[in-house]
Amino acid sequence: MKAFVVDRYGKNESLRAADVPEPVLREDEVLIQVHATGVNLLDSKIRSGEFKLILPYHTPFALGHDVAGVVVRVGPRVRQFKPGDEVYSRPDDFRIGTFAELVAVKEASVAIKPRNLSMEEAASIPLVGLTAWQALVEKAKLRRGQKIFIQAGSGGVGTFAIQLAKHLGATVATTTSTGNVAWVKDLGADVVVDYKTEAFDKVLGGYDAVLNSQDGKTLVKSLSVLRVGGQLISISGPPDVQFAQEIKAPWLVKQVMRVLSFGTRRKANRLKVGYSFLFMKASGSQLRQITALIESGAIRPVIDKVFPFEATNEALAYVESGRAKGKVVIKVR
Repeated sequence: MKAFVVDRYGKNESLRAADVPEPVLREDEVLIQVHATGVNLLDSKIRSGEFKLILPYHTPFALGHDVAGVVVRVGPRVRQFKPGDEVYSRPDDFRIGTFAELVAVKEASVAIKPRNLSMEEAASIPLVGLTAWQALVEKAKLRRGQKIFIQAGSGGVGTFAIQLAKHLGATVATTTSTGNVAWVKDLGADVVVDYKTEAFDKVLGGYDAVLNSQDGKTLVKSLSVLRVGGQLISISGPPDVQFAQEIKAPWLVKQVMRVLSFGTRRKANRLKVGYSFLFMKASGSQLRQITALIESGAIRPVIDKVFPFEATNEALAYVESGRAKGKVVIKVR
């Protein structure tokens, strides 16, 4: 089958179009014929080697973390799916590889595709949807009447998280550039800070939660917009000790994460707010809950561009440019 693979870690390394063997199907997995796949900043960070500490992939390997497609084969222990089912998923770590014609995914990480979405629309959802769900529902436990600051409202995670937060009944603040202010308000943002003309930490305050997706300087500023007892959840680092324990990291990796997050944790403690790092996990059961929201119309996919499969490197470069409004998708089939 055809796939786009990482041969060497590096920021400027292109993915190689290759003929590779079909994935070996395990007993609890379904083999999915990939119709479309989403492109995420995580793909770029893994290719550049930024996550080698926690995700030590051995090259060469196929990249890609989102899939929408059709089940072609199932393992002997699979009970929920059958060949012909239209499904979507964020494959588990170390079983990624959706920039390919076929991918094997654990049954527990797969859900039936929303009926009202195309394959391309469905492929835009899993990683950003699960990230937002795990940040807002699981970690922040966001409730009606609370206030949340979601950074980068026009990005892939931002566009989904704004809609989810509004569905949960929260007041939502976000940042974006001048040209996107009306657009993110249409998604549901109540307070929009134009980062080209305003500093968010000067105009926001008393928030219950922050979803941080930006750099370290932005993270530190974001801590100051929280009320006492509020919490900041970061999907861009630094990883903390609790995360190291969750992934059962070796002792040395735990110490590295302790050091990396020390300054952030100390600042959070001084301000009497919470800090946690989120690296989202695959979950078919959570995707099914997201499916219900999509089919009810509470959340809609936001796609910027769809690239053909042969333009996978161009799609990745476009995501890296930071210009995308919503998600970038690759049409594989």
